[in-house]
Amino acid sequence: MSDIPPDLTWERAAPPDATGPGPWIEIAFGEGDDGEAPVYIRETSDPDNVVTTNRRKWDAFVLGVQAGEFDHFVEGVADAADATAPGKGPHA
Repeated sequence: MSDIPPDLTWERAAPPDATGPGPWIEIAFGEGDDGEAPVYIRETSDPDNVVTTNRRKWDAFVLGVQAGEFDHFVEGVADAADATAPGKGPHA
């Protein structure tokens, strides 16, 4: 972890009303404002285990989440979407 800057400002990705220790994902942005600027990701339950990517990849991931590209990883989301699709579900 020696290549991780010690003065990062970690932002917790948790609901505003969340209480307790989590675990939550935390994000910190390194120096720079271009696509290659580092982005650090960790979990509150294991803060020494830090994954590093860059801003270009992070931005693509966030856009993918917003577009629903990862919904199938969440249990029940894909099944619920299939059940409400035209021609699908119990009333088809």
